[in-house]
Amino acid sequence: MLLLTNREGRAGVGTSADALGRGESALDAIEAGIKLVDLDPQARTVGYGGAPNILGEMELDGSAMCGRTLRTGAVGALKGYLHPFSVARQVMERLPHVMLVGDGELLSPEARADYERWLDEHVPPHRRENLKDGSLTDLVWPDDRFRPTGGTTVFLARASDGHWAGGVSTSGWAYKHPGRLGDSPVIGAGLYVDDRYGGAACTGTGEMTIRAGTARAVVIYMKQGATVMEACLEAVADLHALQGGYLGAVNIHAADRDGEHFVTGVNLKQDAHYWYWEEGMSAPESRPATPAE
Repeated sequence: MLLLTNREGRAGVGTSADALGRGESALDAIEAGIKLVDLDPQARTVGYGGAPNILGEMELDGSAMCGRTLRTGAVGALKGYLHPFSVARQVMERLPHVMLVGDGELLSPEARADYERWLDEHVPPHRRENLKDGSLTDLVWPDDRFRPTGGTTVFLARASDGHWAGGVSTSGWAYKHPGRLGDSPVIGAGLYVDDRYGGAACTGTGEMTIRAGTARAVVIYMKQGATVMEACLEAVADLHALQGGYLGAVNIHAADRDGEHFVTGVNLKQDAHYWYWEEGMSAPESRPATPAE
């Protein structure tokens, strides 16, 4: 049994580890933990505490994947539902489709206050009056004063039956253009798991991992015989090869089928860390990510 989640997974990692320890499936364990992250107002890039788009509307993304069957489900620009992973799992298990989008509304008081402060600092008063009627292109590109929230929570789990699963939940790029989708609902970019080789999940600048197909690239490199560390570093090289567009930070979380894991990325924060648990550990541990050269 194994569980790997990023820094944002703090609120749910213990619950997921306990579920795996009781013999629950990887998907059930991930769902139990990721729901707690969605509910955590301190997780400012996920669920209830997350940041809205530039119009102040919350749009959530999420995905689920089963490593045994390679079945997937994803939701994008989801409104009015608090748990995008749970909705994505229902898409995977109940529909012939892979991705859905939807409507509704959700925004915490803390997120609303942050949004209002951001508008005061970055959007001139005359623009605020007609945001919905004018072009938003210039406002959604970050400037030197502001770097977008690109956080997400990702969970990779291997259950006692040996099967893998992965889950992602996010509110995405803070104050993004309405309808923007990052890598979280794009299977193969932000998430990919395969019982035969292992799994990978990404956080950060989804525009980059979509272009590079990062999560599946890591798994394919492992399929071709690379260690999990080698696979992640090859994927980092792919990201470094990108030119143009918005280039920011990306974190890659990966584990191979034997349970060896590695967390790295490009433009990592100095304090970047993740949570790890495996059978025999009394509690999940916070560990530092490894900066790539």
